[in-house]
Parts: sequence; C-alpha cells; structure tokens
Amino acid sequence: MRSDLSRKIWFSTIFIIGMGLAALYSASYQNVRVPPQIFYDQLLCAFVGVLIAYFLGRVDYRKFYDAAYVFYGINVVLLLVVLVSGRHAMGARRWMEIGGFSFQPSELTKLSLIFMLGRYYSHRRPALSFSLLTKAQVIGREIIFPFFLTVILMLLIFKQPDLGTALLLFGMFVVMLFASGTDFRYIVGFLGLCLCLVPFGWHYLRPYQKDRLLVFLNPNIDPLGAGYTIIQSKIAIGSGRIFGKGWLSGTQNQLNFLPERHTDFIFSVIGEEWGLLGALLLIYFYFMLVRCGLTIADQVKDKFGMLVTIGIVSILTLQVIINIGMVMGLFPIVGLTLPFISYGRTSLLIFMIMVGFLLNLSKKRSAF
Repeated sequence: MRSDLSRKIWFSTIFIIGMGLAALYSASYQNVRVPPQIFYDQLLCAFVGVLIAYFLGRVDYRKFYDAAYVFYGINVVLLLVVLVSGRHAMGARRWMEIGGFSFQPSELTKLSLIFMLGRYYSHRRPALSFSLLTKAQVIGREIIFPFFLTVILMLLIFKQPDLGTALLLFGMFVVMLFASGTDFRYIVGFLGLCLCLVPFGWHYLRPYQKDRLLVFLNPNIDPLGAGYTIIQSKIAIGSGRIFGKGWLSGTQNQLNFLPERHTDFIFSVIGEEWGLLGALLLIYFYFMLVRCGLTIADQVKDKFGMLVTIGIVSILTLQVIINIGMVMGLFPIVGLTLPFISYGRTSLLIFMIMVGFLLNLSKKRSAF
C-alpha cells in the first residue's frame, strides 16, 4: 500500500507538470508577448522540484514540527520586507530578490501556515466541562487565537495586493479547523459571523478588484477592459470542443487574443488545444493526487501529520477549483494560478515541497 501510494503521487505529479510544460511551450512559442525563456525557467524549476520532493520524502518530517512557529515568524518578517522594499511589478509589490533569485513570500505562506496550524491544533485536548466560561475559553483557544495568527498573514498579503491568496488562506484555515475536531456548532457560528462581515469588505477593495467582481456578474459590462480576458478565455475553451485544435494550434493563444495565458489563464490554453478530453484528463490526475492525500491523512498515526496532510490537500484542491472556475467564468477573477501548470518558479517549488511531504507522510509512522 505504501509503495503504491508513492507511485501514484509521483505519476500524477509528473504527468501534471508535463502537461503544464507543454502548455507553457505553446503559450511562448514564437510569441513576442510571452518570452520563450519562461519555458526553460519552468523546466529547470521542475527538475529542482523533483529532487527536493525526492529528498523530503526521506527526511523525518517531525523536524518541521519543531520549526513550525519559527517558520511562521520568518514568513511574517519576509512579508513585511516585501511591503517595504519588494519589487514592484504589474501593479503589485509581491516579489523580493535574494542573490539574483526572485521569489514570492506569499507562496511560502501556504506552507508556513499549514505547519503552524498543524502544530497548534495537534495540542488540542477536549474540554472536560461545559460551563459558559469553559465554552468561551474553547472558542478563544480553538478559533479566535489561531484565526488571529492567520489574519496577520492574510492582511499582509492583501496589502501587496493579492486578494486571491488571502482568501485561499482563509479557506485553508476553515478546512483545518474542521479537521482539528473543533465543535461543529462553534465553526458554524464563526462562519456565520464572517459571512455577515463580507459586505463591509467591499469598501477595502481596490478599484480593479471591484471591477473584476462586477465583470463576474456581467462580463459584457466592459468587454474591451476588465471583461476582455474572461471573454477570450471562454472563447478559447469553447472552441477546443471535444478533442481540441491540437498542440501549438490554438488560435486565441497563438494570435495573442488571450492575456496572461502563461499564468492565471493557462487552463484556457489546455482547453483550446487539448479539448474537453485533455482538460478532463488533467482534472483526473489532480483528483488522483488529492485522493492519495486523503488516504494518507486517514492512515497517518499522529495528529500533526494528519493536519499537515489535510492542509496540503485543501490548498491544492481549493486552488485548482478556483483557478479552473475562474477561467471558465464560474468564479470572479482573483489572480490564483493553476498548481504545477502555471508559470511561477516559487509556486512550483512550494507545491513540489508539498508533494515531498505527502511522499514522506505516506510512510507508516508511529505517533509521537
């Protein structure tokens, strides 16, 4: 069972990365807007990522339990540094450079939050009494305090601005909150309160973020502006039909009608060139990866390992669903990339680190 899970994880990951490299090559093929160099950058990062995943699969993951809070603190510092002196590009300040290498601390946040919450909730003990004071203590300990630690990261990322990743962290927190064993009634009350506060968030959105939400409701409200990308994306996906137009033959892609086709909208390239069958095949291998993760979470012996696995699975699942729904017009555009597929060196390496932990946790461990 253990080796079978590892093989499925490796095969699914390599297939998804391979499909992503094919799409990136097509997106940059004889194209002036998307430089061919991105394909070779991604290919190198894929190779490095495979090595990282291989070695992490052989390291005792308990070491990361000890470093979880330190990792979280370093991540907070990096996010603060980005806001002060990070590289500004495309209207956002999300990148920092160390030794000539550019990376996004917001991608690192996904991993640091998983470890921090995993360690925090692994200490959870059920309450022995049910007095009003005890209930308040449980709510504060199991919801308010860990949510406060999550909100710190969310706000720092939202200021970059990066609404998509901030919302993704919230979704992951909710999933790990359920997995922690917190009383269901408390979670429902917490989500109800958050839902009531959503309308007040409108005033804190930037103009382009408000435009994206309005365009989601009616893409034709600004067909040559904020609605242009989603209209072209749906045209590309729809024109692929069942079998697609063939690799390097997508017209929306090759004729430069589709913006951001190498990052947020790369699924449109796959839909246009590989059709419905190619898109479903990609989704199937994502499903296989998620299924392996859930199997590991069910089998792992200790709570920290289970929670880390659930966090990894939740990040992967939410980001895949949101990105594919976004490019099909089912969700608002929030700037989330497609894992292992979209161009992004930091993103690819972080997800390969997650794969390494899945491989590690797939081994039978005793509780600690």
